[in-house]
Amino acid sequence: MPLPIINSIASWILKKRIHQIELFMKYPNEVQEELLLSLLRTAENTVIGRQYDFHSVKNYQNFSERVPVSAYEDLEPMIEQTRKGMQNIFWPTSIKWFAKSSGTTNAKSKFIPVSNEALENCHYKASKDLLSLYLNNNEDSQLFVGKSLRLGGSKELYQDNNTFFGDLSAILIDNMPIWAEFSSTPSNQVSLMGDWEIKLMAIVQETIHEDVTSLAGVPSWMLVLLNKVLDETGKTNLLEIWPHAEVYFHGGVSFDPYREQYKKLFPSRDFNYYEIYNASEGFFAIQDLNNSNDLLLMLDYGIFYEFIPMDSFSTPEQKIIRLAEVELFKNYALVITTNSGLWRYLIGDTVRFTSLNPYRIRVTGRTKHFINAFGEELIVENTDRAIAKASYETESEVIDYTVAPIFMEGKEKGAHEWIIEFKKVPANINYFRKVLDDTLQSLNSDYEAKRRNNMTLNPLVINVARPNLFYDWLKERDKLGGQHKIPRLSNERTYLEQLLRMQFAEQV
Repeated sequence: MPLPIINSIASWILKKRIHQIELFMKYPNEVQEELLLSLLRTAENTVIGRQYDFHSVKNYQNFSERVPVSAYEDLEPMIEQTRKGMQNIFWPTSIKWFAKSSGTTNAKSKFIPVSNEALENCHYKASKDLLSLYLNNNEDSQLFVGKSLRLGGSKELYQDNNTFFGDLSAILIDNMPIWAEFSSTPSNQVSLMGDWEIKLMAIVQETIHEDVTSLAGVPSWMLVLLNKVLDETGKTNLLEIWPHAEVYFHGGVSFDPYREQYKKLFPSRDFNYYEIYNASEGFFAIQDLNNSNDLLLMLDYGIFYEFIPMDSFSTPEQKIIRLAEVELFKNYALVITTNSGLWRYLIGDTVRFTSLNPYRIRVTGRTKHFINAFGEELIVENTDRAIAKASYETESEVIDYTVAPIFMEGKEKGAHEWIIEFKKVPANINYFRKVLDDTLQSLNSDYEAKRRNNMTLNPLVINVARPNLFYDWLKERDKLGGQHKIPRLSNERTYLEQLLRMQFAEQV
């Protein structure tokens, strides 16, 4: 069948889903309430369902009063039982897949259960919805004339007690429907390679000969791949290699620090960028409009959402609210109940709502990754935007960064210490520092108050990292590829000190 006809048929099939999306946009709270009751009815005869008497739960109030909010540590004993072969503990259908995740860089691994329902009705459904929304907004798209370049994690799947664990991307690739495999590159064999550096070159060799029309992956790692493609081909930009490339689907980290670099790689005003918000625990939100930073919260994926206002998080006054009660522009910790049996699970991410009709969000950071050593309440959204502004103003390019406090000692005031790895170092690092600091003050009134006249915080300190410092730190910990990253903000100095020691050792 000719490729233009395949493109037309695929586009027509995917666009039919738009009507269902419009339905949950119109009746969001009703859809969520119905979904919660469906999850409870499905799991009422599981161990946890009997423990909390799901059968008698008739509404959200019953549910919220009866079932406690849980972190991974609370669920780990049940998850470990399931990994050893026991079933029907927190979800009635057999669970044999576990997405191995360390959250960010913790030594202790998490094993997130992935049910068949989550695979089909969440992760794969979201992949189709992403295409549906994109095609609905871009009538002339020729997405299916070529292939999608996917960049997942670098871990193969491992078997243990008749269950399997590995990166979520490896689980998705291993279970991938035929339609997705047919339209993707590189091959499954290359995608599931364990050694990131060997895999990187294999992807380059496979993909430079394909007609790539879309790309999908984490911006930081995709940037490594794309620069390698240019090195190997000798081309000046990627449209010389893939002239029909039209969109990059990205998620995992903020795109703001990388946006200008991607514009140079794809020098066309017609090239599109679409953001997604997914994790091992589920697929949550998709950009549904061209040229937007807002993500549509997807409400019919088998995930029930709750939120904890961050101004009361982990305090005696902490309160938990459902979707109908959220307010615009407030920062919330995300709590999910899923069709993999995660009941009121605190995932660790924070979001804020930019629209209530429909519900659209932006990811603002992590509940554990912020700096509040001096009452400044600095979050990742602040620093990502400030880095983007400083890079633009100084015509520099940032690869990665992390920030930690310099604690007060004696009469010495505190400060924030940064270590930044540049692809293109600013000509004047002091001007970069000034723009960075000024932008942070304009974005965060608490930070501004602490910085006013150096009242509490001295001017920020910047260390310029040697080339490949962040890459080497991740490689040393076997965390290359996928969604692995060094936390950008920390309330203590562990990550910063490790990086500085590596930098100093190299210089010595």
